[in-house]
Amino acid sequence: MTTIFLARHGESDWNVEKRFQGHRDRPLTERGREQAHALADLVGAEKIDAVYTSPLSRARETAEIVAARVGLKAVALPELREVDTGSWSGLSRADVEARFPEGFARWRSGGSGWENGESYDEMAERVIGALQKIAEDHPAGRVLLISHGGPIRAIHAAAEGLAIQDYRRLKPVEPNARLSAVAVEKGRLTRLD
Repeated sequence: MTTIFLARHGESDWNVEKRFQGHRDRPLTERGREQAHALADLVGAEKIDAVYTSPLSRARETAEIVAARVGLKAVALPELREVDTGSWSGLSRADVEARFPEGFARWRSGGSGWENGESYDEMAERVIGALQKIAEDHPAGRVLLISHGGPIRAIHAAAEGLAIQDYRRLKPVEPNARLSAVAVEKGRLTRLD
């Protein structure tokens, strides 16, 4: 069994402004760096064999802070990036609701509201594929994965046997720098927290 600890990146500037980030490369705020150091303190008590991260700077910087605490290097994988929100990237929720009311309603009900970019199902497929590969590479290991709200929701949904759209309707997005965990055994995911 491989244990995979999951954490969303620390707060970014666009988290504060409630903007859709998607694949846009946004920096951590000072509070985000503080959250990353607090996460490092928490993870420092665990035995960790590897640290993987999204290559987007908000996740990568968080992962580098945590990885340094446990004496590892963070490995960036493009498959761990946030969902591509297409033309919504950079827009606030209020902007999207005003400009794309039908899409915003679809998004609020669990679907992908944008007309371009990437669907939640496409994102979930790439993230779960990466997670399975990580588990294969670390059998019986303990791995930390630093990513984004969308990918972590996709992993939690898969571990609970739910479609990501249903999970999004039921559960709020993960708070910044919160730690959770899943187990992967013989390709099957289960939630540990």
